[in-house]
Amino acid sequence: MNQAIRRAWVVAISMFALVLGSLTYVQFFQAQELKANPWNSRQLYQDFGRQRGAIIVDGRAIAESVPSNDQFNYQRVYNEPELYAHLSGYYSLSLGSSQLEKAEAEILAGTSSSLFYDRLVTLFSGVDPQGASIELTIDPQIQQLASDLIPDGQRGSIVVMEPSTGNILAMVSKPSYDPNLLSGHDTAVIAENAALLSEQPGLSIYSNPATESLVSPGSVFKLIDAAAALESGEYDAESEIPNPPALEFPGLDYTLPNYVTGNCASRTTADLEFALEQSCNTPFAQIALDLGEEAIAEQAAKFGFGERMTIPTDVVASVFPSDLSADQLAQSAVGQFDTRVTPLQMAMVSAAIANDGQQMKPQLVKSVRAADLELIDEPEPESLRQSVSGDTADQLTEWMVNVVDNGTATGAQVPGVRVAGKTGTAEVSETGDNAWFTGFAPADDPQVALSIVMENVDIPTGQQLTSPSAKRLIEAVLNR
Repeated sequence: MNQAIRRAWVVAISMFALVLGSLTYVQFFQAQELKANPWNSRQLYQDFGRQRGAIIVDGRAIAESVPSNDQFNYQRVYNEPELYAHLSGYYSLSLGSSQLEKAEAEILAGTSSSLFYDRLVTLFSGVDPQGASIELTIDPQIQQLASDLIPDGQRGSIVVMEPSTGNILAMVSKPSYDPNLLSGHDTAVIAENAALLSEQPGLSIYSNPATESLVSPGSVFKLIDAAAALESGEYDAESEIPNPPALEFPGLDYTLPNYVTGNCASRTTADLEFALEQSCNTPFAQIALDLGEEAIAEQAAKFGFGERMTIPTDVVASVFPSDLSADQLAQSAVGQFDTRVTPLQMAMVSAAIANDGQQMKPQLVKSVRAADLELIDEPEPESLRQSVSGDTADQLTEWMVNVVDNGTATGAQVPGVRVAGKTGTAEVSETGDNAWFTGFAPADDPQVALSIVMENVDIPTGQQLTSPSAKRLIEAVLNR
C-alpha cells in the first residue's frame, strides 16, 4: 500500500514539475519570441495601445502618437510625411514597421532595457508607459532644399553629411510617399493604399533608396582608382598614363571609349590631375589593369565597399565585382559593369577624403530622451577606418578642386569657396544614364560632404541637376 502511495506521489510531483517547467520556459525563455510573433494579436493590440515616442527634427515631431477614438487608444501620425518618409518609415497595423520605426522600435515603444527604470516606475504608479523620443541629426532647411532640388517625377537621391562627425544633415529620395496612408487602424484601407502606392513607378515603400538602392556610379568611382594609384606607390602627381581614344583588348571585339564630350582627346597621355579633371576613361582603366583587380577591390573596401551597417537603419553593402576578365575590370574601374553603390556610400567616400582620410560612421540619431525629457543616449562620433593616408587625401582634394575649377564640375563653383568635387555619368539604359556629383567644401576646412544621383536622365539634364544642385546645398550649409 505504501509503495503504491509513493509511486502516485512521484507521478504527481513529476507532472507538477513538468507543468511548472513548461510554464517557466514559456514565460521566461520564449517570452521574446512569442512577443515578436506576428500572429500574437494580444501583443499587437498592446503595442498599438501604448503611447509611442516621437521622432523629432529640430524640436518638431515628424512622427508622433496622438489619442484615437477606437480600441487602440493611439494613432501614429506623420508630419511633413513625404519629406521624411524614407527616414521615419511607417508603423502599420498590418504591414509592420520600416526604417527608424523598425530600427528603434524598442526605444520608441518604451520596452528597451535602457528604459527599465521608467518601466518600473510606471508599473507601481499605474501610469500608462510611454516610449522615448528620438531626435535626428537632420537639418530641416537642408532637408527641404534637397527635396526641392529633385524634380517631382524624377528618381534620385541626395545625401548631405558632416565629414568630421558623420552626422547626416539631409537624406532625401524621390519618388516619396505618405506614411499616414499605411498607419491607420483599418486593415482593408491600408491594403488598398499599399496597392495604389505599389503602382507608382520607381517607388518602394519598403526601402530607403539612399541607403538600400544599389546603382551604377559611373565616373565618381574614379576617386577610388586615383586613391588606389597613389596608395600603391606606383603613381604620383607626375605620372603620365596612356590616354588613347579607346582602350582595346586583344582577342575581343570590344573597346572601352574615352569620355567623348570633354577634352580628353586633346592629349595622348594624361597625368592623374587631367584625367580626373576631364573624367577620361582610358587612363583609369589602364591603372586598374596595371594594379590588378585585388588592389582596386582592397581600396574600395577601405572606403566601406562590401560592408553592411546600421545608422541605425539598414545600409546595404556597395559592390565592386570579383573574378573579372580584363575588359570587365576596365569597365568596373570606371563605375560600369557590375560596380554598384548606394548614394550614402559615395558621400562617405568624399567625407573620408575631406577628413584627412579618416572615415566616420554615418549617424542619423542625435539624442534619445525619455518621456520626462531625461537624456538616455547621445551617440558620439565613431571612426570606421583610415581609408587613405593624409597625404593621399590632400592630393585627392587638390585634384577634386581642379575638377570644379577647370573640369567637368564647374557648375558646383561657389564664389569665395574652394569646392572639391567629381562628376559621373553611368550608362544604364538606352533611354538614359545615372548622373552623379560627389564632393565637399570648403576644401581647406571641410564642413559638408555630399552625393547627388539622378537616375535615368540624359546627359544635359543630368548636368543641370547635379553640380548646380551641389552648389546650392553647399551654400545653404555654409550659411546656416
